[in-house]
Amino acid sequence: MSIDTREAYRRALDAFGALVHRIGPGQWRLPTPCVDWDVRTLVDHVVRENRWVPLLLAGRTVGEVGDALDGDMLGDDALKAFDTSATAAVQAVFEDGALTRVAHLSFGDVPGGEYVAELFADVLIHTWDLARAVGADERLDPELVDACAAWFADAEKGYRQAGVIGEQRPTPAGTDAQTRLLAAWGRPPQPDGDDD
Repeated sequence: MSIDTREAYRRALDAFGALVHRIGPGQWRLPTPCVDWDVRTLVDHVVRENRWVPLLLAGRTVGEVGDALDGDMLGDDALKAFDTSATAAVQAVFEDGALTRVAHLSFGDVPGGEYVAELFADVLIHTWDLARAVGADERLDPELVDACAAWFADAEKGYRQAGVIGEQRPTPAGTDAQTRLLAAWGRPPQPDGDDD
């Protein structure tokens, strides 16, 4: 990756958090590009992922955590839930040795650095999802787009085989880097019905 993985993750979480703080009262149930997820479900997903980070980077297994992170993560104060979880996650990835520890993920053990790269990519793509859902500026940080694309070039096959990303969308010649990255993750270049 062209920039420090931890810094990329922090910056992606900051951008996602800025959008979370702009969600209007009537926007939490709006649909997102993620199939069957509304805005609240999307934010809940990111908060849940954030809450896993300190546990997994501390060596805990999914089995040891059990159902402690099941259910609604947002409660009555979604902004506080996000902010608290993001702060704890960023602190965990910047701890000494975090990138060289083994993270025991649901599909197997990976180095902490790979886990943080996966987190970064997930949050970056979901930042676009959230922006599209609430009608915010969809332009992602170009440096983060390039870093994610470089990492994803090697990871895409595994993601596609696991069925955790949508079908790759075609892109015309000359398409910008962000659109190519989003298409690789199965995101449409235009809002549904507008790609004519």
